[in-house]
Amino acid sequence: MPKSTITFVCTECGGESIRWAGQCPHCRAWNTLQEFQVREAARDSRSRPHEAARPLPLSEIGSEDAPRMPLGWGELNRVLGGGVVPGSIVLIGGEPGVGKSTLLMHAAAQVARVGKVLYVSGEESGHQVRMRAQRLGALEPNILLLAENDLDAICEAIRSEAPGLAVIDSIQTVTDAGFEGSAGSVTQVRESAARLMRLAKETGVPVFLVGHVTKEGSIAGPRVLEHIVDTVLYLEGDRRQELRILRATKNRFGSAEEIGVFAMGEAGLEEVPDPSAAILAGAASAAPGTVIVAAMEGTRPLLVEVQSLVNKTQNSMVRRVANGIDLNRLHMILAVIEKRLQASFGSSDIFVSVAGGIRITEPAADLGLALSIVSNESSRPMPDGLIVIGELGLAGEVRRVSQLERRLQEAARHGLTRALIPAGARAGRHSGLDVVEVRSLAEAVSAVFSSPIKSGAYIQGAGLTVS
Repeated sequence: MPKSTITFVCTECGGESIRWAGQCPHCRAWNTLQEFQVREAARDSRSRPHEAARPLPLSEIGSEDAPRMPLGWGELNRVLGGGVVPGSIVLIGGEPGVGKSTLLMHAAAQVARVGKVLYVSGEESGHQVRMRAQRLGALEPNILLLAENDLDAICEAIRSEAPGLAVIDSIQTVTDAGFEGSAGSVTQVRESAARLMRLAKETGVPVFLVGHVTKEGSIAGPRVLEHIVDTVLYLEGDRRQELRILRATKNRFGSAEEIGVFAMGEAGLEEVPDPSAAILAGAASAAPGTVIVAAMEGTRPLLVEVQSLVNKTQNSMVRRVANGIDLNRLHMILAVIEKRLQASFGSSDIFVSVAGGIRITEPAADLGLALSIVSNESSRPMPDGLIVIGELGLAGEVRRVSQLERRLQEAARHGLTRALIPAGARAGRHSGLDVVEVRSLAEAVSAVFSSPIKSGAYIQGAGLTVS
């Protein structure tokens, strides 16, 4: 009879402990240790020992690339690194209702046109899945539906059918009869994912897993789940908005910084091959506090609209709200504006938002955000056709950013005519834009809102003094 031992696994870092404690001894997170039962496999003393694999020189290993199966959507292929790799296992997470099952049903329909797809539903009945497929126009005869939670039955179906793609919706509903615990527990999620991973490598069938997320936005279950799979994708977006962003946070077969942009409509998801045009289509024209910046998402430059609102308030506690931009980054930029432009926001509520539900994580939008705040404070709009690119330092200096030429070319392709960039970048000569180079925030404010001014001059209507 196999022996079983009890250990405790942290849901945050995956670290193990022999006894329960309120705080994880590895990552110091509180109340994250959950009971996990480990069973030791029975050993037959009469069996011959397994022959160990022989190590080979790296130069003798074949260099042929794994063949990829391209999907019908270029945006999805971009995030996956060029298509689906046979034997790979992909984890897709996202908030409830954001469109994870819709995205996978579209992908299943695209694969079903050339091969067989096994769609395993652990949350919905067969009638519910059919209704969604009919609504999305994905009623393909090559999509085989299996409404099952038992992992043994799922693995047997994958082996017998040998599909071109297997979809498990979701990993938190799958249970392995060989382990204790209910569906979604640390034990079940960890062991089920590990077994599906071994099956995918053995049979060469790519497997897509749907993962639930916690209220903090991370995928529910043990952290080791993300280490087991080959690719981790997050589907982001507000359910009240049209755009959805599919972001890769881990990819063993491609870049982990690519994004795919989709639009949610009545007929399901549609890819957006030119997201900059879709975002700028609803941009406010000549409105104070609105500025266009260029952010790099993987290898793609993306033009986004940043808006800010500075509102005087009589409340003793002011508010700082940021959507799509890190709040700490906003606090730093406000401190730079107050120090270098002699401004004061102590009695003003400040709201910052990135249009379209896009989230900017790189510092190349710092200068644009600072000018957006100054623009709204002075009630003076930014010039038409202007794009602002540059990182802002604590001394108020404008720093260079990477791939500036590609950002400028994307701006020129969408009809912008002027660009404000860091000095000494030596870019924009072939972009067709009227380029203005600035060295500091003060120079940028002077170039955008007034004629050249000297240090200490007062910007009319803004209440700002350039130091």
